[in-house]
Amino acid sequence: MPIDVAQALAAAPRTAGIAWGPEDVQLYHLGLGAGVPATDPDELRYTLESRLHVLPSFATVAGAGSPGVISGLSMPGVDVDLAHVLHGGQSVTLHRPIPVEGEAVATARIAAVYDKGKAAVLVLRTEVADGTGPLWTCDAQIFVRGEGGFGGDRGPSTRAEPPAGAPHRTVERTVREDQALLYRLSGDLNPLHADPEFAKLAGFDRPILHGLCTYGMTLKAVVDTVLGGDVARVRSYAARFAGVVYPGETLRVRLWREEGRVRVAVGAADRDDAPVLTDTVVEHT
Repeated sequence: MPIDVAQALAAAPRTAGIAWGPEDVQLYHLGLGAGVPATDPDELRYTLESRLHVLPSFATVAGAGSPGVISGLSMPGVDVDLAHVLHGGQSVTLHRPIPVEGEAVATARIAAVYDKGKAAVLVLRTEVADGTGPLWTCDAQIFVRGEGGFGGDRGPSTRAEPPAGAPHRTVERTVREDQALLYRLSGDLNPLHADPEFAKLAGFDRPILHGLCTYGMTLKAVVDTVLGGDVARVRSYAARFAGVVYPGETLRVRLWREEGRVRVAVGAADRDDAPVLTDTVVEHT
């Protein structure tokens, strides 16, 4: 079997030094659509180095996302066809606010392997710490089609009951035509997000937006509309990727406020609110 569960779970973690600075943070924020209007004081928090703070989803690209999902798929015990791989979900837990500039060590390992019947799910956990202590923990849920059915643990259900009642707030965010081209400069250079011919080979009419770009745009919408622009209030953020977004489309972000958290659903407004992110929760102070 291409996935040797025992070997994958027992494999030694991989470590890598990562570093980032204000320019990396600004580029990431611009890739999420920040800076419109360019002189808006609320947007300058994301774009001007003298006022800069770091959106917590930056954790997914800090140090160009190394070690990242692709690295996880080359761990001992894991030998899969990348054509059968989907990034199914992502979570970030903050241990303290991310500094504008830093150096840290990222340690990645396969934390779990679940048997979903027709697919296996790998949980790639990356823990990042600097000289002061832990900074953040990221979990990427990686679906590998055709690799389930080995009799393993199905794992916890990631599906949550939808929020009750009408959303407390609905906002829309337009994806610029060039947004995937800008976002990919933060580290994910997959041609699926830039090359029309490659996108067609993958079964898409045209290049699609990075799922993690939608993920970051959604967190920014929550921070800006519910948390008063204060990124330090975010404690954790989790979402499941349910569909694609094309550059030029509009995201419709529905927000339900609950005690200590915001539940979110994101759809493509141009396609009858086709689901994009589901089971999405931002926990905050």
